[in-house]
Amino acid sequence: MAYRIQAENLAALFQKSAEKYNDLPAFATRESALQWTPITYKELYAQGLEVATGLIAMGVQARDHIGHFGDNRLEWILADCAVQLSGAADVPRGRDVTDAELEYIIEHAEIKFAFVETEELQNRLLDLKSKLPLLQQIVLLDPKANAKEGVKTLLEVKEMGAKLRKQNDRRVEERMAGIKPDDLFTLIYTSGTTGKPKGVMLTHANMVSQVKNLPGKHNMNDRILSVLPIWHVFERVVEMYTIGFGGCTFYSSIQNLGDDMRNIEPTFMASAPRLWEKLHERIIQNIKSSHPVRQILFHIAYFLSRHYTASVYYINNKNLKTQPEHWLKKVFLLPFHILRFVLIIPWYGFFNAAVLERIRLGAGGSLGATISGGGALPIHIDRFFNNVGIPVLEGYGMTESSPVISVRAFENLVVGTVGPALPETEIQIVDIETGDVLFPNIKKAHNGRGVRGEIWVKGPQVMKGYFKDAELTNKTIVDGWLRTGDLGMMTHNDCLKILGRSKSTIVLLSGENVEPEPIEMSLQQSEYIEHCMVVGQDKKFIGVIIVPSVLKFRQEGFKVKTVAELVDNNDVQKIIRAEIKRLNSSQNGFRHFEQVKDFRMLNESFEVGNELTNLFKIKRHIVEKKYNDVINDLFKTA
Repeated sequence: MAYRIQAENLAALFQKSAEKYNDLPAFATRESALQWTPITYKELYAQGLEVATGLIAMGVQARDHIGHFGDNRLEWILADCAVQLSGAADVPRGRDVTDAELEYIIEHAEIKFAFVETEELQNRLLDLKSKLPLLQQIVLLDPKANAKEGVKTLLEVKEMGAKLRKQNDRRVEERMAGIKPDDLFTLIYTSGTTGKPKGVMLTHANMVSQVKNLPGKHNMNDRILSVLPIWHVFERVVEMYTIGFGGCTFYSSIQNLGDDMRNIEPTFMASAPRLWEKLHERIIQNIKSSHPVRQILFHIAYFLSRHYTASVYYINNKNLKTQPEHWLKKVFLLPFHILRFVLIIPWYGFFNAAVLERIRLGAGGSLGATISGGGALPIHIDRFFNNVGIPVLEGYGMTESSPVISVRAFENLVVGTVGPALPETEIQIVDIETGDVLFPNIKKAHNGRGVRGEIWVKGPQVMKGYFKDAELTNKTIVDGWLRTGDLGMMTHNDCLKILGRSKSTIVLLSGENVEPEPIEMSLQQSEYIEHCMVVGQDKKFIGVIIVPSVLKFRQEGFKVKTVAELVDNNDVQKIIRAEIKRLNSSQNGFRHFEQVKDFRMLNESFEVGNELTNLFKIKRHIVEKKYNDVINDLFKTA
């Protein structure tokens, strides 16, 4: 592993990076496609000290919660640095935060000081101020924006702190010395779509463990492109991780991503499945619109790369193994893969350089690896990029685990898995119904590998708990084990494979969280719908599977006796579609990503003991498994 700063807290990380990397660029701001303005590690820390001193002078106390509302930019990370140096914790959210969320978060987190990125956010917060008695001061980040009366700019706070430091004010250093590992560095509110958001308490020890344990061999020459929301803990971990090895982070955006990938030629970045899906769509579209000869050359190149990669994976024991492989099969297949590798490699070498290199140049040409997180990477996308030589290392985690639990590294690049657990992290696979530990379990064959269950995690990255919610904390963390609510298995490669979710929250490819229960409750107001279940985990949109009401349709004159007789009836389809449109609309309070785009009807009803609990709640994991083919058909064009 390459050199990486080890620090006891994030304030010390900023300090040590300034001492170690000094005049090297830490972050860069985009002025134009080919012009970027950098700030050095030394400058970042010095300015962070000044802003932190200004915050302390304004009344910020150690362990205060500071609102931090905005998106990726240098001023965001500068403000974050200042918050950490002052011994406080920030409460971040993006520009798209709603007024209701602002009001709830500021009150619940007891926020007295808040950074806002834009004039628009400033104005919204000022309009809400009468409802926020605790909020004392707003600080505007954008240097080009106009601050209203009573609002300070980041520059004003910085200048105030600079003046005090010239007068030998060293309260920041005192605060830094008082930071404890168990102190919060951030309080992140998960974006639920019903009820109140949950405040996840993450400590300095949580983040320091991530910086220490993330796999990778990076150094001061690395260029990192920042495109995921900076307030999201995954992007934030990667930025802290980068500070640890002295790389430079370039702040990009979705709009400029294509140009910046080519011009910056990043060597590493955090990414999301949707980014790679869009890039894949663009590559395939370009190939289809190219000259027929180019199309043929690509298909030959990809055919060779697919077989070459498959053999390399098998020879190096990186092929997915959800079941144990019999030694006789290994005896037969290993010589086959060695022979195929030897026969293909000359042809692959030529086509790789002549054809696939052009595709890699579209991702900058220098991308050594990217960690994809925030949702499951579709398997065909995963295979495609790894086959063409763009290593996408899928990871797994959640806000409550700071977030990374496991991630593929080059030595564990098993496509279809999320790699092994991070160092210092334990994983259990637990039976959902009984609570029995399925893996690791020496009483089971192969120690419980290949057995499906709920993923439980224990390690230094597990959150402190939910803010002001001890009951939910105690339900989620049991004897130090974080119950993730996700289903998975440990493969025979000792890599974790994600199989679905046992809890109800659905995370779309876009990263939006959808709570299915209110949608289902709304749809079941229809007399035509007996049961329904919203689906869409890791998809572009949500859909719903429906059990139509035989009784209601009989009353409407349909001559049917069973649910199965309704499924293929066009008139029934039209009625159900109209009911969904009526009950699941923006007029009923559902946002665009909470609106059902398509549905499928089931040919039998849900029964207690099978699909339903004794309290008539849906057993989601049972329904997903039983009707997997129906759900796949629902999203086959997604």
